[in-house]
Amino acid sequence: MPPSRPSPKGGRSRAVKAALDAWFAARGWKPFKFQREVWKAIADGRSGLLHATTGAGKTYAVWLGALQAFARARKANANARPVAEPLTVLWLTPMRALAADTLRALQQALEALGAEVHPWSAGARSGDTTSAERNAQNQRLPTVLVTTPESLSLMLARADAREVLGHVRMAVVDEWHELLGNKRGVQVQLALARLKRWNPGLAIWGMSATLGNLREAMHALLGHEDGVLVQGQVPKKLVVDSLLPGVAERFPWGGHLGLTMLPQVIEEIAASSTTLVFTNTRSQAEIWYQAMLEARPEWAGLIALHHGSLDREVREWVELGLKSGELKAVVCTSSLDLGVDFLPVERVLQIGSPKGVARLLQRAGRSGHAPGRPSRITLVPTHSVEMVEGSAARTAIAAGHIEARHSPEQPLDVLVQHLVTVALGGGFVPDELYEEVRGTAAYEGLSRENWQWCLEFVAQGGPSLAAYPDYKRVVPDAEGVWRVPDARLARRHRMNIGTIVSDASISVQYLGGSKIGNVEESFVARMKAGDCFLFGGRMLELVRIHDMTAWVRRASGKRAAVPRWGGGRMPLSNTLADAVVQQLAQAGEGRYDSPELQCVRPLLEIQQQWSALPTPQTLLAETLSTREGSHLFLYPFAGRHVHLGLASLLAWRIAQHEARTFSIAVNDYGFELLSATEVDWPALLPQVLALPQGEDAHALLLHEVLASLNASELAQRRFREIARVSGLIYQGYPGEKRSSKQLQASSSLFWEVFRKYDPGNRLLQQAEQELLSQELEIGRLRASLERIAMQQLVLKPLARPTPFSFPLMVELFREKLSNENVADRIARMVEQLEKAAGGAVTAGGVERVKGTLAFGQEGPGKPPKPVSQRRDRRRPSRPSRPLPPL
Repeated sequence: MPPSRPSPKGGRSRAVKAALDAWFAARGWKPFKFQREVWKAIADGRSGLLHATTGAGKTYAVWLGALQAFARARKANANARPVAEPLTVLWLTPMRALAADTLRALQQALEALGAEVHPWSAGARSGDTTSAERNAQNQRLPTVLVTTPESLSLMLARADAREVLGHVRMAVVDEWHELLGNKRGVQVQLALARLKRWNPGLAIWGMSATLGNLREAMHALLGHEDGVLVQGQVPKKLVVDSLLPGVAERFPWGGHLGLTMLPQVIEEIAASSTTLVFTNTRSQAEIWYQAMLEARPEWAGLIALHHGSLDREVREWVELGLKSGELKAVVCTSSLDLGVDFLPVERVLQIGSPKGVARLLQRAGRSGHAPGRPSRITLVPTHSVEMVEGSAARTAIAAGHIEARHSPEQPLDVLVQHLVTVALGGGFVPDELYEEVRGTAAYEGLSRENWQWCLEFVAQGGPSLAAYPDYKRVVPDAEGVWRVPDARLARRHRMNIGTIVSDASISVQYLGGSKIGNVEESFVARMKAGDCFLFGGRMLELVRIHDMTAWVRRASGKRAAVPRWGGGRMPLSNTLADAVVQQLAQAGEGRYDSPELQCVRPLLEIQQQWSALPTPQTLLAETLSTREGSHLFLYPFAGRHVHLGLASLLAWRIAQHEARTFSIAVNDYGFELLSATEVDWPALLPQVLALPQGEDAHALLLHEVLASLNASELAQRRFREIARVSGLIYQGYPGEKRSSKQLQASSSLFWEVFRKYDPGNRLLQQAEQELLSQELEIGRLRASLERIAMQQLVLKPLARPTPFSFPLMVELFREKLSNENVADRIARMVEQLEKAAGGAVTAGGVERVKGTLAFGQEGPGKPPKPVSQRRDRRRPSRPSRPLPPL
């Protein structure tokens, strides 16, 4: 076993350092202060967290520190070809798409060392690794291995895991912010605790560019170990501007403005060398790519599409095209958010709100991805109020306000999976493993009772499953070491390791041709042979579905659906929401200081004339009576998840006084309650907004929230994911893919069995806790109620819908009416409201509304027309107005 810590004096080879210094100098680089701090900390055997802007040189800070600390100089008289060092550095990346790019960056520094050091080898291991390369790695792992959390867990499940991984002296977690707030981050914490048990001197380093709670993030990474927090303050010019429409509509509705901005977007792309066009959903990416190609057909081959559902070969082709500068623009999603180094990228466009400051910063960093190069991101609003978000985001960045991310607390499904993994990787003694697990931030408060329950669960599946041998996954041997006794169960566990749970996917493949990618089964299941859909930038016709594969051929001239993937609606973050309210308060004082506020000023002035503008000190509520009934509009600015919980809670509390039925609509700014009968809102509202008081206030609020929703159905949906992670249900073996219906039926069966025969099952409790904390964001909901209690209620009776209430009314229309009826209704309302505001609806307003619904980015309804059949060729009425650099 190598020494546990590098020696501060003798551990670094002068030859290695000299070679790396020469490599830096040859490129005209000088190490930044933060890079030298990291090099010294690693040489001193310290662990830590490095936080620096995107493109500042974080990778080289940690990687060159590792080389200087661990690489040994080659002996001058060595004649025989030396064997490469064993696995020494483990480099974790959140996305397998980043593994190859990260590996190339690490290899460049290795090549610079040449003959100066004892040879190091480098490799990557992820779901994209070929079987040949995987087999070679099974014989001998490289000195530095770039891998993912899932692949690391698979390695921990090897019988020789300690022998293979016991030489690791340093573990690096790239883009820690991307893992910290979810179960994959917990999976990483458990894996690092296992590595640290085998090598107590293990150095652990995390890297991130967008974290607001650095100390907490470092604690989650290092557990109880003290670490070094290094912040890289590198001067970097950041430009955050907005692409503004010629005229901001005063009565907007969600998503309606998107493709009307296409001409301006095309002009911006044409004026730049290489541009990334980020969208928030894969469906939106497909639509924008098609629209851009229709607008500029001569760009075929120069623009591309990139998202996670496309085949790996397609994604790699796009990434190489970006690196070489051959592509003019790429329409993408979060699949290109992280780490990949595209130096030629000059501009980043963000379609719609980024929903958070951290996400905006991350995407901005994709341009000018090198020290000293400016980064620029331009926001393209799809809703008039999103222009306020652009101004708010720039203000939040200037103030250094970035969202915090928190590690999940004690997810038992992840722990159960880890127990089986460790049992496969050599076995465990319960008391020893308990202390190891409690060394992580996620489980530092794990009680003996919960630990014992987890042991019993992997031993027999709990009391309700004790009779079934498939759930006797881990049992103690004669020496008290817990192991997996059945090779079949071991194989099944290895095939289903991981915490990423999504709808079952179906491969999309040409008849007799190549694979294009994957779509969710729930989308394809609604289609029949002959139906068409847009995917991978192509119009495809479904021929048949067989063996979990959708066989397709090229099509044209037909109406096409656009696949919908889960996770499409991200809520507005607290940080950005608070900044938006501050901007609205400034507008209320007559201060329209930014170009965005100037552009949206007509809307805000109408809102102020007919009602009021929200401020941090006030809660705006509006009431309106129409033929549909009695409307309440409330604007807490807390994000759509919290607004759903608040709206349901208020409706439930009102119904306790008098039986009523409410329709609910929510967006990121507020929510609407609609009752068919008259409601005395001034009298009821102060009562139903009150926060429970007393010692049991928190428990009472939880009870009310759960009672106000179909909590059982929502919790059951969460339980499906928990059942999958904990190993109760599994995806199947290779060639034996199980459909989502099979998985759903299996999880529903376990749900009912546990509720009936094992009501104290911890996984049932976890499903309810995750529902409250993640889907309903109960902490944020409670904080919103506490803030509401401190605010002055401003109740405004309306004569007609305001610019803020109008989009909420449209949300309800979409639920109740067909596309054609919605288009007619919206167009009539816009015309009436514009006349009341002293304006007139533009010519072709009805046709414009119908066209937007047919080819919109949100909202249900009939599938859109293919782009080739659209005739809209509008150009901007005036040029876009970029903002000055930050």
